[in-house]
Amino acid sequence: MVGKRQQTSGFGTSGFTDDLGNGTANGHANGDDKKLGQNDIEFGRPRPRIFKFRDAVDLAVEDERRDQLKNKLLQGVDRNEWEKFRKSDDEIKQIPNKGLRKFYKTQNERLNDWLEVDAVVTAIADDVFESFDPDRDQDGIPEREGTLQEVHEDVEALLPKEERDQRKKDDRKARLAININVIANILLLAAKIGAVFFSTSLSLIASLVDSALDLLCTIIVWTTNKLVSWRAKSLKRKFPVGRRRLEPLGILVFSIIMVISFIQVLQESFQKLLPAGDHSTTKLPNVAIFAMAATIGVKGLIGLGCLRIKTTQVQALVQDCKTDVYFNTLSLLFPLIGSLVDTWWLDPVGAAILSLFIIYDWSETCFQNVTRLSGSAVDDRLHEKLLFLAYRFSPVVDGFKNIVAYHCGDGIWVEVDILLPSDTSLISAHDIAETLQYCYEGLKDVDRAFVTVDYTTQGPTGHAAGSS
Repeated sequence: MVGKRQQTSGFGTSGFTDDLGNGTANGHANGDDKKLGQNDIEFGRPRPRIFKFRDAVDLAVEDERRDQLKNKLLQGVDRNEWEKFRKSDDEIKQIPNKGLRKFYKTQNERLNDWLEVDAVVTAIADDVFESFDPDRDQDGIPEREGTLQEVHEDVEALLPKEERDQRKKDDRKARLAININVIANILLLAAKIGAVFFSTSLSLIASLVDSALDLLCTIIVWTTNKLVSWRAKSLKRKFPVGRRRLEPLGILVFSIIMVISFIQVLQESFQKLLPAGDHSTTKLPNVAIFAMAATIGVKGLIGLGCLRIKTTQVQALVQDCKTDVYFNTLSLLFPLIGSLVDTWWLDPVGAAILSLFIIYDWSETCFQNVTRLSGSAVDDRLHEKLLFLAYRFSPVVDGFKNIVAYHCGDGIWVEVDILLPSDTSLISAHDIAETLQYCYEGLKDVDRAFVTVDYTTQGPTGHAAGSS
């Protein structure tokens, strides 16, 4: 039929076909009004100016609404009020009551957490709000591009420069600590292999096994660190939420190897203590004493240098260095004292004690990583920090129905259920919920955050009971 237009459905736009079969689109163009684009044409004619005026009005109304939300959120807390409750280190030292001193130290830590949260919200929320709804008329052409899109949703890039620099500095320190550990373990292992050729001490052999496993541990940590930081599109498709769980998995594998190896050393010690065993007194040569002393010194220095680097990988190396200092000190003392007092059983007993210590220490590490990978709850201080971030959004929400935080490896996953009035528009609900989500993910401890919206405190929790 001549003049008849047939409407067809599309993704986000309404397409029309005229009587000649030519398709036209409904929308407006992005750019200079002097140029007439495809989206400024309706049925082959320029769109009436009233439509452009209506689009401009809608844009202004939405911008005003978002500005009001943003200002309520950013101006809702007075940071200076918190500092009134802070006590300086000198003031705390002058307090005679030990319990009261502990209270003010804890309060200062909580204030630091609150200031960190407020700094994240202040830095991120503004850019996140400005990044929503870039394609107002849903014609497939974004009228604007927000900061979040410019940084490819890398929330860390929106943080204050001081915080970004500190995180980069921590990462460099972590890589340096791992590289130094690799070199040190190679040299110490070579020294102990040479020392074992001159002595049959079980304590020295146990120390050699420990050094060999130290090198294996460092290689595992180094490898997982490279895999986690390696950015490739193929890996992004295979691991859509990242590969940070490779780090605790690597430590878990190593801790199991460590326990199994020292069970073998423990068995050797018991066999030497049996009546049929070798009861000769073991003497340590000078090269063995030098190798053990060098291990104690080098591992002690590395451990002290890495103590302030609060990443799981480096803290595992710190634990390993601390264990090495204790282990090698006793591995040196047991056979040395045994040879001085001519007591043959002191060396195998010392090796057995050291093996039990290593088995206990690394079994605890193994259990800790298993519980974190299994989704254990966060500690109380971190949970309070996450609660405060929820409270920080109180100017724009009615309340919070539920907040759950748990480990997913070393990182934290957070689930938050916010309460909004039942007549809240979908646009406002989306903007508030997603801004809160990005703020959570801006915290260094949080890998992923999930924010849902509810209108009543009663009702289901949102997850099936069997899903846990």
